[in-house]
Amino acid sequence: MATDTAHTDSARPMRADARRNYERLLAEARTAFTERGTDTSLEDIARRAGVGIGTLYRHFPNRTALMGAVFQGEVDALLARARELGDAPQPCAALVEWLRAIITHASTYRGLSRALMAAPADESSGLARCSRPMREAGEVLLSRAQRSGAVRPDVDIRDLMQLTNGIALAAEESPDDPELADRLLTLTLTGLKAGR
Repeated sequence: MATDTAHTDSARPMRADARRNYERLLAEARTAFTERGTDTSLEDIARRAGVGIGTLYRHFPNRTALMGAVFQGEVDALLARARELGDAPQPCAALVEWLRAIITHASTYRGLSRALMAAPADESSGLARCSRPMREAGEVLLSRAQRSGAVRPDVDIRDLMQLTNGIALAAEESPDDPELADRLLTLTLTGLKAGR
C-alpha cells in the first residue's frame, strides 16, 4: 500500500516532489487520526501537509485509501507478530496475545475500530487490503488453537475479528475504564473455549 506505485496510474516511481508530498500527507494523517480521529477533515490534513486537496486525492482517492496507507506499518508489525506466535507452545495463549495487540492498535486511532468493522463490506477499499492479511494471519493462529482443543471448532475468524474491533470500539467509548478491553476480551474468550 505504501509503495511508490500503489497510488499512481503507472508503474514508474514517483518524482522526488511527489514522494515528499506523499510522505508529508502520511505524517499529517497519522497525527490527525491519533489526535482527532479517523473522521478528521481531509482538507485539514492536506492544508497541514502544505498541499492542496487535489494532491491528497491524487495520492489517496478516498479516506479509506489514506487510512490503509497510514496503518500499513502497524498492520505489518501485527502480521510479523502473528508469524512469531505461530510456533508458540500454547496456541490459545498465542491467539489471545495477538488479539490484545490488535485491540491496542485499534485503540490508538479514534474511529479506527468502527472503520475496520465496516471494511469487509468493501473488498476493494484500502482498509480491506489491510483486513484481508490480518484475517489470514488470525486464521492460522485460530486453527492452531482449535486443533489443540482449546478453542471451539465452530469459531470463525471473521466473527472473532469483528468481536475484537467491537471490544476496541467499546474501550474507545469508555476512556475512563482502562481495564474494559481486557475484561471484554476475557469474557469473549470464555465463550470461545472448547468443552463448554
